[in-house]
Amino acid sequence: MILTANVAGIMAIVFSATVFRSAFGFGESLIAVPLLALLMPLNIAVPLSVLISVTIAAFVVVQDHKKIHFKSAANLIIYAFIGIPIGLWLLTHVPELGVKLGLGVLIVSFAIYLLSGTKLTELTHDNRWWLFSCGLLSGILGGAYGINGPPLVIYGAKRRWSAQHFRATLQAYFLVASAVGVLGYWVNGLLSQLLFNYYLWSLPAVVPAVIVGRIVNSRLHSDKFFKYSYIILVLLGALLIVSALTTG
Repeated sequence: MILTANVAGIMAIVFSATVFRSAFGFGESLIAVPLLALLMPLNIAVPLSVLISVTIAAFVVVQDHKKIHFKSAANLIIYAFIGIPIGLWLLTHVPELGVKLGLGVLIVSFAIYLLSGTKLTELTHDNRWWLFSCGLLSGILGGAYGINGPPLVIYGAKRRWSAQHFRATLQAYFLVASAVGVLGYWVNGLLSQLLFNYYLWSLPAVVPAVIVGRIVNSRLHSDKFFKYSYIILVLLGALLIVSALTTG
């Protein structure tokens, strides 16, 4: 594949989205998928985003494995797998307009509530109920709309994880969750040669972006980090609302 303006644009999008993901641990789909869809079909843009997600997660897990709360990540993954089929069922059986609007309003309202200065009560150790609730909701949101992050942010905030521990732990979660997603795309015949060509061209942008994002993350204190995370939740919720109103 020759380096064209189209490929250069893809690399620029991947770099920006990867810096965002590496810095905050989630939310790169907010940048990557809508912009990539302008340059390629959606059935290539989404799998490409997930392949890149696996790559980012693998890099971070190798780099910062000592900062991962493995027990927390494992439980969140297990409960997310329970939620994914529910999310897929919502996607295929429930009117899209109502679900997207409801989820969007809920996410935006809760994030604004937290931005107002209200602090979640602290969990000094892993709590089975909260792990189940946040993991399940993450799976539901991921299965329905590919937005796993909001419940994970809530759990990390309640546990008072540092920005560095939050980023690393979420990548352990996404490494498994995204790998399962890639397997699903393979089963459905969506892993084309063109997709892999774009992926290979994206790799030179991913590696430096992960490093830049790690530097940004290392300079964030927990209070500011979660404040920024809540702002991202507002954007994710707003994206759902806009999507519902424009496609409903």
